[in-house]
Amino acid sequence: MARMAVIEKTGGPEVIQWVERELPPPGAGEVRVRHNAVGLNFIDTYHRSGLYPVPLPSGLGSEAAGVVEAVGAGVTSLAPGDRVATFGPGLGAYASERNVPAEILVKLPDAISDEVAAAVMLKGCTAEYLVERAARVQAGMTVLVHAAAGATGQLLVQWLKHLGASVIGTVGSSDKAERARALGADHVIEYKREDIAERVREITDGAGVPVVLDGVGGSTWEASLKSAARRGLIVSFGNAGGPVEGVNLGTLSRHGSLFVTRPTLGDYYATPQERETGVARLFELVASGVLGVEIGQRFKLEDAAEAHRAIAAGETMGATLLIP
Repeated sequence: MARMAVIEKTGGPEVIQWVERELPPPGAGEVRVRHNAVGLNFIDTYHRSGLYPVPLPSGLGSEAAGVVEAVGAGVTSLAPGDRVATFGPGLGAYASERNVPAEILVKLPDAISDEVAAAVMLKGCTAEYLVERAARVQAGMTVLVHAAAGATGQLLVQWLKHLGASVIGTVGSSDKAERARALGADHVIEYKREDIAERVREITDGAGVPVVLDGVGGSTWEASLKSAARRGLIVSFGNAGGPVEGVNLGTLSRHGSLFVTRPTLGDYYATPQERETGVARLFELVASGVLGVEIGQRFKLEDAAEAHRAIAAGETMGATLLIP
């Protein structure tokens, strides 16, 4: 029997229910995977709350790693015993095991453990497309990274430093500031006691930054606008601080003819070639030690609601795993 999370309505963490179901044999093109680790991501809370609507009832989670137990007809790329991971598309990763399309799975190299894969796949591929393809960061550029001690923020800081960029990170506590500095951030702003934009202008001698990577959203939008250099780019990729709403395009001209994009992972990993290339780039940097993956906390799979409360309250650092 597989144990899995289901939501029948949107709302707070309390809407997460757990059910046991007998899985049928994997169908044509499918693989049955037993999960050893499941990744928790902020987007999971958006699906649960209804900020990102999903058809109900629905599973939760898109990121997991485990072992292939059985394959369906037509599957030749995988075999029982293979170690695999996925970051979607499709929900339902909050489960002890499940049947999934073989095409959404990638084989794990020996150098990448199940826990590291579940902690880094979605967030790492997000960092890859944000830095290398959306913002096209070059050596010598200065980049502002909001939530620099969070799971995605940590990867962004390390990736940017690897490319030779200068990094200004924002964090919510002194502990998180220490972590961001340890990862290579050149400057760290504790936003609860410092004005972000004022400090950015001070650090950059008044110029502002050419790139802002903002996974927080509504609560940092004004700071991002005021921190960007003339003709700078704001990449708004998350809503941890609420969605950005009511944007007047004239605001962009008043702050220096700014560019803004609101990307999603699916549009940068839209083809098999993009998926293969991006994942290979991520695994290369993890295996070589360029990217350290911090697993800050682990919860039992059935304690997903508690994990949702913790991540929403800003109580987590690094990646969070659910362990079946």
